[in-house]
Amino acid sequence: MSRQSRKFKVPDELANLYDFANSLDLRHFTRFGVQHAQGDELASPNDLAGWMAERALAPPHANVTAPLFQEALQLRRALRNYLQCDPAERRSNRPVLQALTTALAAFPLRVELRAGHGTVLTGTRKDALGGLSALAIELHEGDISGALDRLKTCASDECLRVFYDRSKPATRRWCMSDLCGNRMKTRAYRERQRQASSS
Repeated sequence: MSRQSRKFKVPDELANLYDFANSLDLRHFTRFGVQHAQGDELASPNDLAGWMAERALAPPHANVTAPLFQEALQLRRALRNYLQCDPAERRSNRPVLQALTTALAAFPLRVELRAGHGTVLTGTRKDALGGLSALAIELHEGDISGALDRLKTCASDECLRVFYDRSKPATRRWCMSDLCGNRMKTRAYRERQRQASSS
């Protein structure tokens, strides 16, 4: 669990998924006159190996080859596209579902029976990216529990950060109402004023 997932109170069972989706920072807004710098925590195979080691998903200095790295990036891309869909539309958006299904195929799972636990899902990969099967497990279990519906992408096109919606009705649209929400509302208000004055 990362500092960010703890700060925003993301449940442990979705923390790796949240961190993985947010390893790509596409925010491009200006705040207090300062332009936010975009970034990618997974810019290289070594970055991915370090990211996984920090979360105990792989041993330190795991060897992530270029092809394995591309599989991980494909999974992140497909996951972000899935989370960008409104939860009510996720199960009906065939292109998004197919892309995520294809990306997840690189991280196969198996069902194990364990004494005292019943059935559990575990990854079958034995290479450096075997630990990313934990993301597939979080996705599956979050979908079953309904918690995955609370993992969303900020509706601000200047942000697109994934957030966990802790509101009781689960209807939040922005990661932070006082920042992204205010910017979007202010922009909409100015646009209405501009249209009113030009008509």
